[in-house]
Amino acid sequence: MRPKLKTRTSRRIYAATFALMLAIPATAVALTVAHNDTQSAIQAKLNRHHVSYGQPVTISGTAAPARPGQRLTLEYAAAGATHWRPLAWTRVRRNGHFRVAARLRRTGLVKVQGPAIAPSAPGALPTATAAASTAQTVTVAAKFHVAEQSVSQVDGHWSPVRGKLLPAVSGRFVRLEGLSHGRWRLLSRARTGAHGGFGLQAKGASPGQQLRVRFRGDRLNTPSRKAAGQTIVFHESIASWYNDAGNTACGFHAFYGVANTSLPCGTKVVFRNGGREVTATVDDRGPFVGGRTWDLNQNTAAALGFGGVGPVLSSR
Repeated sequence: MRPKLKTRTSRRIYAATFALMLAIPATAVALTVAHNDTQSAIQAKLNRHHVSYGQPVTISGTAAPARPGQRLTLEYAAAGATHWRPLAWTRVRRNGHFRVAARLRRTGLVKVQGPAIAPSAPGALPTATAAASTAQTVTVAAKFHVAEQSVSQVDGHWSPVRGKLLPAVSGRFVRLEGLSHGRWRLLSRARTGAHGGFGLQAKGASPGQQLRVRFRGDRLNTPSRKAAGQTIVFHESIASWYNDAGNTACGFHAFYGVANTSLPCGTKVVFRNGGREVTATVDDRGPFVGGRTWDLNQNTAAALGFGGVGPVLSSR
């Protein structure tokens, strides 16, 4: 019985090892082997191993016994790549030190490559081997470009949240999430287009809810997220405007002020008119005319391009 048990155990270990080998990309193994075969005379250190998209990576160290002025190249291999490519270069200083920086778009390996090693004796064949530093991994987080603005609902329809995820790669999933009872929940998701652009709908959102966009990461970039504003439900109401040069019922003058008959002094109200938007503060009472809800001061009216008496969209 014992030999059979031992055989079964060996088979399990072999199967687990084989599965692990399959999980490792062949290109990653090839890059590791190619590097380990190189006898390195370059000692290099990264300033950080994780950066955001567009943030520079700096690598510095020593290249003894390289001669001062010798050229060194910072090389990069993206995740899944089968070869190295140059990113930047520098020269060895008199004290044998060097420093070089570059901006990475995607997660990968970096190393500092030196010139070819000279023949050890006159007449000897030149070697193809070159000194290089140990390859080091740098993870790069994706980056969102999205305007943090109010996401509005008019007549029951939410305005879309539009933006771009960098680097611009098509087919990536981005999520729109809303904060509810201290937890973020999914509202909608979409794939990025050819230039990294996306559009998301705030399905099921509630008024005053904080929003964010989120990317969960992939082999190219690590996760990223960004605030995407707050939801506002607009209602149509009638407004007029006035010049508040005199005293106000609330005892203060807001630059963007508005008068209302019942809202507490200091209440913030968002107004929208013809594509313009402004947040005003209740600082006065009025208007005392039937059918009107708001009296905009001169600054609020000018910012909205509003004149006379007419409909506006308001958040209250």
